[in-house]
Amino acid sequence: MDWGFVFSAINIIAMIGWALLAFTPRGPKIHALVFYLGVGLLAGIYSVGLVTLITNVSGLTVASFGSIEGIGRLFRSDAAIVVGWTHYLAFDLFVGQWIARDADIKKISRLVQLPVLFLTLMAGPFGLFVWMIIREPAARKAARG
Repeated sequence: MDWGFVFSAINIIAMIGWALLAFTPRGPKIHALVFYLGVGLLAGIYSVGLVTLITNVSGLTVASFGSIEGIGRLFRSDAAIVVGWTHYLAFDLFVGQWIARDADIKKISRLVQLPVLFLTLMAGPFGLFVWMIIREPAARKAARG
């Protein structure tokens, strides 16, 4: 498998999803595109890559994921790097879509959303953490009715 090609393709897929979230009017069609053709396609590529990785790396077992040495050995291959990167891209885009929907429901400005979405793209859990702090006042207000 040409892992360099796969790496380029997954980055393009993810960036299209992020561009749709950041710069287009978000309605059901956009959310479906991001979810199925962004997150879903990345998840499918990840799944195929993971199965390929597991079946082709000798000595790889479930226990390999339980130690820093095992993970270190695993990530010495281009295949594992691409599979791991695909995992990040899929989950970060999924979280970004949830943030965008949640922000729209709470009527939070796109100007506030954009830096949070960028943080989520670049450092997923950090962007999510910032969003959790920003959304709290709106969530409390909504809970009170």
